[in-house]
Amino acid sequence: MNISTGVHVLVNLHTGRPAPVLEDDISAELADLFRLLGDGSRLRIILACLGEPVCVGDIAEKLGLSSSLVSHHLRLLRAARVLQFQRRGKQVFYSVADKHIRCVLFDMVDHVVDYPEDNEDA
Repeated sequence: MNISTGVHVLVNLHTGRPAPVLEDDISAELADLFRLLGDGSRLRIILACLGEPVCVGDIAEKLGLSSSLVSHHLRLLRAARVLQFQRRGKQVFYSVADKHIRCVLFDMVDHVVDYPEDNEDA
């Protein structure tokens, strides 16, 4: 809490910086990104790309999805700058676009896995 104003200030635990006040266009873009992450198949695809770069066929096989469905989701995730791609010959390999996406996903997985369902103290 800011002592002089009595207002609670949110602080980023990783950087110590205060949370930003977002302009409408930025908050809309962020909401769209969270909506995109809200699809279970897309989220599983992103998680499959957290390690080393992986091709469409391997993602589809690992997740039990069709290659065409995976390709559709990958197009959306690339457009949102969540994933990046690298062409190697005729194959395209996908990986997480940057450390911000990686950190958000790891933090959220930790939150879901480590947080007891019956914790009423929060």
